Amino acid sequence: MSQASQTLPRPWLTGLREAIPLLGGYVPVAISFGLIATQAGFSAWEAVLISTLLYAGAAQFLFVGMVAAGSPLWLVVGMTLLINLRHVVYAPNIAPWLTTSRWWPWLMHGLTDQIFALAHSRLPQMPADRRLGWFTGAALLAWFSWIGGTALGAVAGEELTRRWPLLGEVMPFAMPALFLVLLAPRFTSRRWSLALFSSIAIALLLNVFGLTNAAIPLAAICGAACFYLVRSGTTARGDRNE
Repeated sequence: MSQASQTLPRPWLTGLREAIPLLGGYVPVAISFGLIATQAGFSAWEAVLISTLLYAGAAQFLFVGMVAAGSPLWLVVGMTLLINLRHVVYAPNIAPWLTTSRWWPWLMHGLTDQIFALAHSRLPQMPADRRLGWFTGAALLAWFSWIGGTALGAVAGEELTRRWPLLGEVMPFAMPALFLVLLAPRFTSRRWSLALFSSIAIALLLNVFGLTNAAIPLAAICGAACFYLVRSGTTARGDRNE
């Protein structure tokens, strides 16, 4: 082992450290989920169990709302899977950077939107032998913070928002703000900028026309289509120039 390798911190510690900024979005939203789940009739333990096993952000809010409204089980499961369909895109995009290990399938439970954005940026930059440890540290910190935030919201959410009313106003904006921070570096690329701006514009337009439930999936599909069309157009122009 080289002297440079010996001076590097353990990869899981690096993952932990680099995932700390994610807590600014995870914890407030998790507190909000815990509070909403208990208000919908779930016990604190049930709310924590949902965050532990389902661990799906927006899909958890949908799940709790639909169950509380008495929706049929098949519809609850179907809508939850539909919202999480974006993970079909996530996995192939980081697959080239995954090393051979039997632990990766288990760790994919921690592949959230934010962990994907961080991993997509960081994994290509580090040696192959550090990637598994890095992802483990980052994913576990995010997961445990989500579970802890849910427990706090379920047990003391009402007290927190009553004592600090501003907290209740800030929590809904924590996750969108975190997404913006993660996506901001991508705006330096023309291709990414076009895809992101088209997604935002379509989502806002659909909301204006009252298609709130369809806004996110349709905007995501259109943004992805724009991303790949721009690549195809660039490739075609390059072929013609050769």
